[in-house]
Amino acid sequence: MRYQGKITGWKDGQGFGFVTPHGGGDKAFVHIKAFERRSRRPAEGDIITYEVAVDGKRRLRATRIRFSRDIRDTAPGHKESSPGMYFCAIFCALLLLASILGKLPVIVPAVYGAASVVAFVAYAMDKSAARNNRWRTSETTLHLLAIVGGWPGALLAQKKLRHKSRKREFQTVFRVTVVLNCCLLGWLFTERGASFLNSALQQLVE
Repeated sequence: MRYQGKITGWKDGQGFGFVTPHGGGDKAFVHIKAFERRSRRPAEGDIITYEVAVDGKRRLRATRIRFSRDIRDTAPGHKESSPGMYFCAIFCALLLLASILGKLPVIVPAVYGAASVVAFVAYAMDKSAARNNRWRTSETTLHLLAIVGGWPGALLAQKKLRHKSRKREFQTVFRVTVVLNCCLLGWLFTERGASFLNSALQQLVE
């Protein structure tokens, strides 16, 4: 029999926690290795479906665990709306347009493109490391890549790789980095910002 419940008391470093079944009942122990077709790392508050087994000490253990969202995603005709990706596409289009019209130096969209590629690769490597219990990329590094212009690539990685997309604390900080980066870009359109950028580019050329 399959149950549905919410992950509680999750310890990401150790890869285990508990699941509280919907409708009440006893908690069951959850281990990261008990997930089937795990598309990402579990997080506190995730909704999962699972079966229950009893170990040698008569303790309940969740087995054959799946993310509830993954089950919906495999349903026929399921489509996931993504306002963030629409915003990203519009942002990138405006960035290129500003460069074509001479409002921004070509190096600005080039920096965004390079940082986005690096961010996407960093997310992919971190997800692989999470699956294989290897050394992880720190969240601080991922946020720094986002704030210097790699957030479009980071957002694409979150959606396509389904990595870090459900961790609330991470997403809160990520949104702040996007806002800060957009504010920095907006400042470059001001007279003072444009002067600072031109001065910096001249120093690099010299």
